[in-house]
Amino acid sequence: MSTLRFKTTINCGNCIRAVTPTLNQEVGANNWQVDTASPDKVLTITADQVSASQVMEAVEAAGFEIQPLAQ
Repeated sequence: MSTLRFKTTINCGNCIRAVTPTLNQEVGANNWQVDTASPDKVLTITADQVSASQVMEAVEAAGFEIQPLAQ
């Protein structure tokens, strides 16, 4: 499995609830998490067959900003 990490504006429980349907559909329900305690609100994706651009498009479609973190 590959791991992708992103800096986001997903910063609270309500934000997570808002993005959950989109991310569950795109990468799978158990394949992502957001560290809201981190200053960068890091979204970590652990899944095969998912590109960074797919994740970024999904998060932006849900109304949040996202950018890749250096691996």
